[in-house]
Amino acid sequence: MKLRLIAPLLLACSALPAAPAAAQAEAALPAGATRLQVVATGEALRVPDIATIGAGVVTTAPTAAAALDQNSRQMASVLAALKRAGIADRDIQTSSVGLFPEYRQEGSEPPRITGYRATNEVSVRFRDVAATGRILDVLVAQGANQINGPNLSIDNKDAAMDEARTKALAAARARAELYARALGKRVARVLEISEGGDISYPRPVMARVAAQTNSLPIAPGEQGLTATLTVVFELD
Repeated sequence: MKLRLIAPLLLACSALPAAPAAAQAEAALPAGATRLQVVATGEALRVPDIATIGAGVVTTAPTAAAALDQNSRQMASVLAALKRAGIADRDIQTSSVGLFPEYRQEGSEPPRITGYRATNEVSVRFRDVAATGRILDVLVAQGANQINGPNLSIDNKDAAMDEARTKALAAARARAELYARALGKRVARVLEISEGGDISYPRPVMARVAAQTNSLPIAPGEQGLTATLTVVFELD
């Protein structure tokens, strides 16, 4: 009985195709050809054209209702001023709202609530980096007492990344040509291309403003975007 069960299994296994060996994956290279892998990076520089600021209102009062009411009125004034300054509704987004009790402890007595702190923060994006100082002035003048930013970024990253990719591919090709000449060969074709993650630098500088500004000067500088490619060539 056991032989009758095992025999069909053996026959079935023998009918399965053999797994391809790793060497077979590179068997497409003709005799005498060399496989060369190159990692190259390309860079594109752009002047940032988007600025993002986090603007918050922090208020305190003896009661939660009073803290929230004061905060709401102050934030409404901030939002109205932003719209008067030309910031579109789609570029203003609430990022956080909070209400927190404040405590005081005296001696060995248990902590007791002495008041409440209300917070409301919005993210403001604008497409005129040169107006950053003026927008900060508006925010602080209207009661924003917690500001983070600006974060400077590039609006159309795709075009810059395509430029970086093109430069990376050209650099990889040039390096392959160098190796080919040194070996007395030529670059026959590209076998594989893979792309690594893109990198943007420098990192945005964060600043905190707690008092009236005086038209803060903002220097956008340049941001670089890099693309890294791994390219496999055939040399013959």
